[in-house]
Amino acid sequence: MLTQADIDREIAEWPRPPVPSGHPRRDFAPYRSSVLRHPKQPLVPVKDPDAAELHGPVFGVTDVTTLDADLTRQHSGEPLGERITVEGRVTDRRGRPVRGQLVEIWQANASGRYPHRRDDHPAPHDPNFSGVGRCLTGEDGSYRFTTIRPGAYPWRNHRNAWRPAHIHFSVFGEAFTQRLVTQMYFPGDPLFPYDPVLRSVTDAAARQRLVAAYDHELSQPEWSLGYRWDIVLDGPAATWTES
Repeated sequence: MLTQADIDREIAEWPRPPVPSGHPRRDFAPYRSSVLRHPKQPLVPVKDPDAAELHGPVFGVTDVTTLDADLTRQHSGEPLGERITVEGRVTDRRGRPVRGQLVEIWQANASGRYPHRRDDHPAPHDPNFSGVGRCLTGEDGSYRFTTIRPGAYPWRNHRNAWRPAHIHFSVFGEAFTQRLVTQMYFPGDPLFPYDPVLRSVTDAAARQRLVAAYDHELSQPEWSLGYRWDIVLDGPAATWTES
């Protein structure tokens, strides 16, 4: 099995783009599963984009409740782990708020375990934590979640491979075909230098925009620690998204 040194060497030898990019190549070899699952055929044009909306997920204002945004209150008991509040704004390149946006999150629990049958590494499930939530952005583009800080987890990309703690974000857009997916990381994580997923983003500034900032004013006394993370949808300061 490949070692961390092998992965580090591959990253160092990987051809660098002339201009650092916030969008890594889809076949970034140090991230092994991207080689297996990235598109290899020409894109198929959609003749009627509106038709895709007839078969994709839909939502309305009445479908999203305040309970959906608090991942600590979705079961009969309290989940284990460090309770956190994550708040931010969804804006365009000019800082204008994107209102009524469906923001979805999913994450591992405090032990780094997903409630998925293929996640079989030896870490405990939490019966009081499912790790999924959603909310709609407000008039100022703001969103807010209460959740549990996720743990790091092994992912078998190479020997002793661990993903830094992160929360997956989905920004729905005005239609399902506009959906964007990204990840939020936590400041000061010692696993950053060892993670080929994060290191596939060659623009250092774009990598930093994926890291939330601890916000003491957002922390709730005797309740939760606060993290602030804004999502910029387009322009030179856009948040990296999977595309």
